[in-house]
Amino acid sequence: MNEERSSSTEDTLGHQFGAFYKIPIEKFFQFALSVDCVILGYHENGLKLLVIERGTEPHKGKKALPGDLVYPAEDMELAANRVLKDLTGLENVYMTQSKSYGQVDRHPIGRVVTVGYYSLISVDRYQPLASSWAANVVWVDVNELPLLAFDHNQIVNQVLATLRERVRLQPIGFELLPKKFTLGQLQELYEAILNTTFDKANFRKKILSMNLLKDTKERQTDVAHRPAKLFSFDKKAYESLRQQGFSFEM
Repeated sequence: MNEERSSSTEDTLGHQFGAFYKIPIEKFFQFALSVDCVILGYHENGLKLLVIERGTEPHKGKKALPGDLVYPAEDMELAANRVLKDLTGLENVYMTQSKSYGQVDRHPIGRVVTVGYYSLISVDRYQPLASSWAANVVWVDVNELPLLAFDHNQIVNQVLATLRERVRLQPIGFELLPKKFTLGQLQELYEAILNTTFDKANFRKKILSMNLLKDTKERQTDVAHRPAKLFSFDKKAYESLRQQGFSFEM
């Protein structure tokens, strides 16, 4: 009975997927799956991307996103976290799935469909270290990206577009700024993400109207200019706005 069911299933699949083109059903199960991680951080008034230098072919010596093949019995999220840790040493990084990329010729060895993941992290809280077949790992400015391996520039640009849409609908900064920051630092972060500039007064009016920040009653220290007030995020308000959304239009 089981053999009959198996044969029937294969016949059905073959009819649905391969019969019209006369392609053996086995061919539909002969391509690989990979994950690529877009790790973004904010540092020195700019948005940075974590890239590795490939120490193996294909594209040996070129910069690329931390990425690799998914094991046959491995879940996607587990694969993304494993690959990131194996190549950069980073772990306990929460990543969000973006989209998949399946151009037929995106990998020179064979058909490989990749799923992109992205995360925002504080550069100062992590110390990437190249390992496995990654020859090096560095942060590069998103506005000065080199030509990356495979279709990784396309993946990065898609994630940046998603992030720029998200920043207009949800608060961003909790993951990127220090616990205490100035309004100027927050404005610089938003300007870096959106690749634009805002009027100082209008930005501050907009941000403060959201009741998103707490005044710590502290000021900067060891600065050459007049010390600015330090703020922190109101975690409950931050999570509420992240869930409910808002409109960030200047």
